[in-house]
Amino acid sequence: MTAVKPAALFETHLNVRDLDQSITFYREIVGLELAHVVEGRAAAFLWIGGRGRAMLGLWAGSSSPNTLRLHLAFTLTLEEVMVSPARLRAAGVQPLSFYQEPTEEPTVIGWMPAASVYFRDPDGHSLEVLAMLDEAPRPDLGNIPFSAWRRAT
Repeated sequence: MTAVKPAALFETHLNVRDLDQSITFYREIVGLELAHVVEGRAAAFLWIGGRGRAMLGLWAGSSSPNTLRLHLAFTLTLEEVMVSPARLRAAGVQPLSFYQEPTEEPTVIGWMPAASVYFRDPDGHSLEVLAMLDEAPRPDLGNIPFSAWRRAT
């Protein structure tokens, strides 16, 4: 049997409590382009990386206290990842390390390797911006601050 072999992920969806608040967050903080709002279904779709490349669906729903919190990662350039902690803080969003601690710099995930910064959306979903690095993977280093990665490689 031959596998389908997708080239990329086109869309993913999140449940949110306040659709308007989430649309604003994903437009203003994450920088996604609003594609379409479905008023009758309390849903919105945003383009990731430009029209037709990838999509995020937001669905407002239940007021249940039992919510599922998910993780999404967005690809940026290394330069954009490096300045993302300052940009997030300026927007009132706490940048986080791989270990979910406040940070001033990206974490490098050594086995990939990739530089990444985490943060949370208004519903507590874990978001990550990351850039793959050109260096050889170093799984022996684990997940370390970017400055420590530079010293070790």
